Amino acid sequence: MSVSLHQTKPAQGCDMAEVALPVAGSRKAVFIKTWGCQMNEYDSAKMAETLEASEMVLVDRADAADAVVFNTCSVREKAQEKLFDELGRHRTWKAGRAGRLLAVGGCVASQEGEAILRRAPFVDVVFGPQTMHRLPALLRRAWRGQAGPTVDLYAEDLEKFEHWTDVSQDRTKMGSSAAAALVSIMEGCSKSCSFCIVPYTRGEEVSRPLQSVVDEVRRLVAQGAAEITLLGQNVNSYRGVLPDGGVASFPLLLHHVAALPGILRMRFTTSHPLSFSDELIDTFAQLPQLAQHVHLPVQSGSDRMLQAMGRGHSVATYRDRLTRLRQVRPGISISSDFIVGYPGETEADFLDTLSLVDEMQIDQGFSFLYSPRPGTPAATLEDPVPLVEKKRRLWRLQDRLRYHGARFQEKLVGTADVVLLERVDEDHPDWLMGHTSSNRMIRIPAHRTLLGQWVRVIVVAYHQGLLMGELVHAPVARAV
Repeated sequence: MSVSLHQTKPAQGCDMAEVALPVAGSRKAVFIKTWGCQMNEYDSAKMAETLEASEMVLVDRADAADAVVFNTCSVREKAQEKLFDELGRHRTWKAGRAGRLLAVGGCVASQEGEAILRRAPFVDVVFGPQTMHRLPALLRRAWRGQAGPTVDLYAEDLEKFEHWTDVSQDRTKMGSSAAAALVSIMEGCSKSCSFCIVPYTRGEEVSRPLQSVVDEVRRLVAQGAAEITLLGQNVNSYRGVLPDGGVASFPLLLHHVAALPGILRMRFTTSHPLSFSDELIDTFAQLPQLAQHVHLPVQSGSDRMLQAMGRGHSVATYRDRLTRLRQVRPGISISSDFIVGYPGETEADFLDTLSLVDEMQIDQGFSFLYSPRPGTPAATLEDPVPLVEKKRRLWRLQDRLRYHGARFQEKLVGTADVVLLERVDEDHPDWLMGHTSSNRMIRIPAHRTLLGQWVRVIVVAYHQGLLMGELVHAPVARAV
């Protein structure tokens, strides 16, 4: 089997000039399936824009496509197996018509590389998070039958962002709302958490220049976006170059984005307690556009476990950050990430986690059983905690998070908020749904002509995990 490997630059025949060359016949159709975080959603949307700018068309199902692209995530256990299961199901699809292609991108592609082709030799293209902008050229190369399967994993820092800057924006791609947009501000992570695969799949932290981010947000606002979510593996470590050669902090970037006319709301994810500075906390007092919600992963409430995980912060540090944040933003919603059953976790360690959740009233959480990721330091540790005990702890933690979530939402009854109406309620077609500033789903009786609009609402009830509201008056106007 012939495999073409690209290292830091596109190989001959895969440069950017090739992207514009037409495929013989009609426009090729591409279907993208995405797993994982909002970073992957952003990357898929950008891939879609790049493909359409290269005279290809996006479709919403595989049987209508000439190429199927998997944008993968490797954070959780069995991510590789999920991918190979999908590839096995699509092998028949590919054999059903000559010229069909299978491409694998994202973090599993970065982690596995050529091993994907050894296990699934019918795959045509493997590309990494840093080389997604080359996808049109890689697909064209495959359609032309050049050099067999291609593995393209490496690019210069920020190369993909520089390429994507020149591609027109359209947030209706990949099902995202035209009124809310994702913007990636950096790539990679330089923290050394022992359980995490991200530094190995996305590399060290590298930040986009401040002006590049601001220009992208400005274009999105001009197209109708009023809510912007800034993305990064650790956004509060952002260090973007300024036009004068200086370096911008994340709080400075937030101020620049908030200053753009038309911005109603800003969110960001994900943060790390070590980088959640006093300056960043102060921005919540200074910028009303910042949503009433922060996601700040802690992973464990035990100092012993935090040290073993290589988190670099203590429980006291985490507690201090949340306490200060609530001083400047009373009533803010706090969500966090938790790993249950990390190797060596005792019942006492786990009870410390429950105590932290209770003390800090963490009202939303993403909690997972520890899953070893190949290549990480933790993957070599002995794990004496029985699986049945891990599952029992996970259930107890999730039950506690549900309790605090319910109490938080009950306190919202009677309050007013501004909500983007994002979709129709499947169970009640005369109701529309959207997210509050505190990142809670609310449903409102409203005509579907208001879909995609910002409205003022009052929360009237909380029932079975969902807020219910009433329209206060006409859609919110915004200055652009």
